[in-house]
Amino acid sequence: MAGKLTPTHEAPYRGLKVLDFGQGIASPYAAMLLGVYGADVIKVEPPEGDWSRFLGTTYGNHTTLSAVYNRGKRSLCLDMKHKDGVAIAKRLAKDSDVLIEGFRPGVAARLGLGYEELSRDNPGLIYLSVSAFGQSGPYSKRPGSDSVAQAFSGLVSVNPGNDGVPHRVGTTVSDVVTGVYSFQAIATTLFARMATGTGRWIDVNLAQSTAALLGHKAAEHVLEGGAPRALNVPAGVYQSSDGWMMVTLVNEPQYKRLCSAIGREDLATDPRFADFAARADSADALIPQLREVFRTQSSETWMTRLHAADIIAEPIHTPGDWLHSAHVEATKAAVRQDTPGVGAVYSPRTPGIASLSEDNLCPAPDIGQDSVAVLLEAGFERSAIDDLIRAGAVRQANGGKP
Repeated sequence: MAGKLTPTHEAPYRGLKVLDFGQGIASPYAAMLLGVYGADVIKVEPPEGDWSRFLGTTYGNHTTLSAVYNRGKRSLCLDMKHKDGVAIAKRLAKDSDVLIEGFRPGVAARLGLGYEELSRDNPGLIYLSVSAFGQSGPYSKRPGSDSVAQAFSGLVSVNPGNDGVPHRVGTTVSDVVTGVYSFQAIATTLFARMATGTGRWIDVNLAQSTAALLGHKAAEHVLEGGAPRALNVPAGVYQSSDGWMMVTLVNEPQYKRLCSAIGREDLATDPRFADFAARADSADALIPQLREVFRTQSSETWMTRLHAADIIAEPIHTPGDWLHSAHVEATKAAVRQDTPGVGAVYSPRTPGIASLSEDNLCPAPDIGQDSVAVLLEAGFERSAIDDLIRAGAVRQANGGKP
């Protein structure tokens, strides 16, 4: 049994039982992170499966979303519209340490799976709700998504393109950061539970999590009247003769070294560009000159010269470039899971883990792949499980046959 296993630095949550009712990315990612650190995670899916299985190109019964964010889990397929399906969920919750749900606010309670009801039988239960805008407040009932959270939080507004149009960040950053903050909240509550003996209800939402990414931007907006001066001109994206680069600087000596590295010492002595504040005010005069210089050489040439001058700069990679870079390969910064029906699934390694334990995670499961095994472990008789399958309350990957 998982509960008898000894926690280690590599798997500190070994023995922890987690029920994951989440779909999409945010709540499943929080559950997956618990699994990375050793927890036994049961993904409870409806008969049609987690909707992330169908968002994007499908490979077997997965998309890249479902294949990446459901690693390390076992799948139990329950029909929550069936009274027996709800009864099974309640029974499993009695013996769980953590329950994660991503229903619209109020839905779990209507199903009889809300925190107030479940915690009566399991006061140590840590119950995490993930939603778009939170469990309370005037927007709590609104639908939401990663893109909406980026817009609402202000993230899109600080990401304008050269076309002058504000753009969403080109990945599911709101979902992912919500998963990380959810994992953090669960971790602190697990620590508190050792002293208090009780769990609690945790409310994490995409809108607040995304706003937290902006850090100083809210303070800056108020103190600088909504039009903040650029922080580190001439930092930014520059085109070389064969690609794109990111060049940045965080102190004044770096600016002088940058000018020397590109053969434009005159820009270091021009009074219009004397310091960060002056360069911010004169950016329209400075940046076009740098663009003209950078276009004359290849990215590789510039990297050699800039790194020799201890300038912060890197080529702009695609995810594929990153995956195959010498540094990523040398540091084993990516993980590969061979997933049935999909093939090799690559993803970045979770930062901070103590070993290569993430390599040993099981691949993301098929819908109901582990239904029978999970229920047997929970104390159900095999004949009772067969009856539940015949009744449609439980499904399994082979088509629901006992």
